[in-house]
Amino acid sequence: MIAGFGVHAIYMLSKIDWKHPLESILGPDSLVPNLNDAKHLLQRIRWTIGKSSSPKLDRWAYWEKFDYFAVFWGMPLLAITGLMLKFPLLTTIVLPGWAINIAALFHRAEAILAVSYIFIVHFFIGHLRPSCFPMHEAMFSGSVHLDEALKEKPAWVERLKKEGRLERSMAKPPARWFRALYFIFGYTALGFGLYILINGIYYSRYIRLH
Repeated sequence: MIAGFGVHAIYMLSKIDWKHPLESILGPDSLVPNLNDAKHLLQRIRWTIGKSSSPKLDRWAYWEKFDYFAVFWGMPLLAITGLMLKFPLLTTIVLPGWAINIAALFHRAEAILAVSYIFIVHFFIGHLRPSCFPMHEAMFSGSVHLDEALKEKPAWVERLKKEGRLERSMAKPPARWFRALYFIFGYTALGFGLYILINGIYYSRYIRLH
């Protein structure tokens, strides 16, 4: 996981246009939250109570950015505290012994928070919404259907049209065998996750701290 996070961080840094860093980091193709996300969130709340139209989203919705950074900031925390717990003797050469207890507390709290968020919030937003039920295939195919993009992110499609990049952004749909493969893999992984979650909740009463 640490290696994967490192590779991802390097890849994301390579996507920045260093000639125009602010525009690149805060632009519409960036996952960094900006003022428009706050406006879209407020507009969506007003839309929910019938006081406004639905916000016209660009490439990344505000909830997708929140999903991304919920994992991004949690990974270093899990990595640092995990290494401290993995190598307690080396850790206590530099830090006092009570730091191990703090690391265990943070590591456990972040793990519980991550698992709870994934199963309570992320799965609903990412996979169980009517527009993408039963699975958002973009996580495997790397693309979304144009009709879905027009419905959920019309500002993105309009921007690509204005910039003359829509045709170049079109991708071939995934092969049927590949779709079948990732549906099997995806729901197998989900099944294992639910199994672990349910058993973890059931057997948590037997866990005792000494």
